[in-house]
Amino acid sequence: MKRIQVQYFAVLREQAGCSEEKIKTPADTPAALYQELCRRHGFTLPAGGLKVAINDDFAAWDAPLKDGVRVVFIPPFAGG
Repeated sequence: MKRIQVQYFAVLREQAGCSEEKIKTPADTPAALYQELCRRHGFTLPAGGLKVAINDDFAAWDAPLKDGVRVVFIPPFAGG
């Protein structure tokens, strides 16, 4: 199990009910982690509409996750 800090923005923050959390997970990639979090929090956004960052750097959905990293799921933003 890995310890991961996850941060949420916009609609994901609303659906999770928090802006960040620390979790223990067996997920090996951001894609697997997001699937786990979708089941936990009922996220409605598909992964294809999000960006993911690991420790402040944009990452691929199949990038390996290591213990102690920070993962941020970034939904599309609208505004003007």
